[in-house]
Amino acid sequence: MNQPNPPLPRDAGSAEPVRRWPRAGNPPMFNATVAWHVLMFAGWIFAPSAWPWWVAGILASHLVVVTIGLWPRSSLLGPNWTRLPDTPRNADAVALTIDDGPDPVVTPKVLDLLDAHGVRATFFCIGARAQRHPALMREIVARGHAVENHSQVHVHTFSVTLPRGLTREIDAAQRTLETLTGERPMFFRAPAGLRNVFLEPVLQKLDLRLAAWTRRGFDTRERNPQRVLERLVDGLAARDILLVHDATAALGASGEPVVLDVLPRLIETVSARGLRFVTLREARAE
Repeated sequence: MNQPNPPLPRDAGSAEPVRRWPRAGNPPMFNATVAWHVLMFAGWIFAPSAWPWWVAGILASHLVVVTIGLWPRSSLLGPNWTRLPDTPRNADAVALTIDDGPDPVVTPKVLDLLDAHGVRATFFCIGARAQRHPALMREIVARGHAVENHSQVHVHTFSVTLPRGLTREIDAAQRTLETLTGERPMFFRAPAGLRNVFLEPVLQKLDLRLAAWTRRGFDTRERNPQRVLERLVDGLAARDILLVHDATAALGASGEPVVLDVLPRLIETVSARGLRFVTLREARAE
């Protein structure tokens, strides 16, 4: 059985963990949005008769930011892993990421499949679900997989949540997952990949890096395993990040979640193309 990753180091004489990601300041889009709002409100104050233009300017800014937030693979709102870093060690690597768990029925079957093929994956887990299945969370890590942050309750309104709410939601999951696994999550994936301009400053505060994906199978609604597989491997290349689900996968014709049919064939295809699986943490290591 694979051994869990060691705990992250902490500064000598301090209870604070060592930062894994550098503080980069607010992303340009955040600063530009704030500056634009200040400009619009200043115009409203000094030329109130032109208020329709100022309102239109504010609404236009909101429309731009919301549109960008609906694009999960965008980096305009801050750093976002959509592929693995371009380093020699990742030249033949891809990452398998599994969202929305843990599920007491499906996740153990996924773990067995991964063990049978010698594959390590990255599980983006929901804190509230993890709290209901602590032994399963420990099992994920004990089998050599990485556990990362997918929010505490996976609310559908996440992308319109203000900074305080984002901090509360993400930090709660961070604490939950570290308590259950002994490891502090290093990556965050937004619910459904949707976010807003406030997210990146919160992630920097909590020492997390946003991770999206390169290819997804849409296995939460696609019941045909072959179609899910085709979406994942069409154009597959080194450094791709692949997304499937355990807790919310659609059921195939067999009555089983499609992920269970897809995983063996996906692993075989990746191997046949001369590629290997790594966790996101392994891909980051220099």
